[in-house]
Amino acid sequence: GTAVAAALGPGILGEAQAQPTAKVVLIRNADVLAQPDKTQAILQSMLDEAVRSLLGTKESLEAWQKLIKSSDIVGIKSNSWNRLPTPRELEAAIKRRLMAVGVAEENMDIDDRGVLHNQVFLKATALINVRPLRTHHWSGVGTCLKNYIMFVPNPSAYHDEGCSPLGKIWTYPIVKGKTRLNILSALTPQFYGRGANFFDRRYVWPYKGLIVGTDPVAVDAIGAQLLQANRIAFFGEDRALDVPPIHIMVADKTYHVGI
Repeated sequence: GTAVAAALGPGILGEAQAQPTAKVVLIRNADVLAQPDKTQAILQSMLDEAVRSLLGTKESLEAWQKLIKSSDIVGIKSNSWNRLPTPRELEAAIKRRLMAVGVAEENMDIDDRGVLHNQVFLKATALINVRPLRTHHWSGVGTCLKNYIMFVPNPSAYHDEGCSPLGKIWTYPIVKGKTRLNILSALTPQFYGRGANFFDRRYVWPYKGLIVGTDPVAVDAIGAQLLQANRIAFFGEDRALDVPPIHIMVADKTYHVGI
């Protein structure tokens, strides 16, 4: 795999700005989807390389130890949408590194829709946020900021104005200050869609990548730009989504999620 680190400065999606220099790592591997029996090993290698690049270490364990303590209670917030779920191999790769750090297995769990009833998530001292990259009817793009909507009991209340209130969820005690890593699975992103629960394999492409960072605003901005670039390449224009992904800018400017 090849990791590319970007320091994202002013002008996230035209207006939003996270940290003055928010580091995001994009890593791709041409073989990750070629042979299913090798996907697990390749994804583990991709994730390790991305986290090393992000944290500036030579060893994977050293990088993960900068993110997670052995005493942490860790919730891995995944995404279970059946058309394009978080790959199980990626979930397993994260769990393997948490165990290597020394987190007890009973102090970690993977969940999506059940987080509000999951004792690990309710007691969590650390969260890993991981989900696939795709377009989304309510928020324009389904990315890391959107992935925390299951931490509230009334998700539909956060759908107004292109899901602009999503950033507020990140200020609630159940998640505030706990997210150590944000991972967008860009293995097979969906770059275009219209309508609720839209899925069409014509608009899914084998990008074979991961987008990794500690700042969800920066990670999501890179993801949104990637989807936009592929729409332009595919259609010859930036064909409109149901709503523009303005929630990314609002999360930064109004809720200061990326700071």
